[in-house]
Amino acid sequence: MKFNDLIQLLEQDESIFQPRKVEDRQNRYEQQIYRKIQDYIKNGSEGDLNLSRIPIQTLPDGLKVGGHLNLMGTQIKTLPAGLEVGGGLNLMGTQIKTLPAGLEVGGSLDLSHTPIKSLPDGLKVGGNLYLSHTPIAKQYNYQQLKQMYPGVKGDIYV
Repeated sequence: MKFNDLIQLLEQDESIFQPRKVEDRQNRYEQQIYRKIQDYIKNGSEGDLNLSRIPIQTLPDGLKVGGHLNLMGTQIKTLPAGLEVGGGLNLMGTQIKTLPAGLEVGGSLDLSHTPIKSLPDGLKVGGNLYLSHTPIAKQYNYQQLKQMYPGVKGDIYV
């Protein structure tokens, strides 16, 4: 395309200079995120699902993650019912306040730097439980937490 052709094209369609709306970009980005999750589910939920630092607020009910689920630094506040995580669950730096009853994590569970105040009865964690910089860590010591949550197979870090 020649320079003059480009000039004519620009003169014909002035909308090319109009900035896109921020809301449109945000909506498209959120759609891409949810498509990524749906593709992960469609492909058998195998391997890790890394959503770290993505502005996601919810996850689909019944989500099953074969590997690690990384939600570090997201805007998530609650986890869906029926969530299953075969590997580690990283919630570090989120605003998570509660965990669903019956949650089972095959690997470690990282709740560091969250406002979580209690853990559900029957919590099962195959690896370590990280609670540093949480209200729970300020309220209970290691021994108390080990007695309260026998379903944690690894160590508890407060």
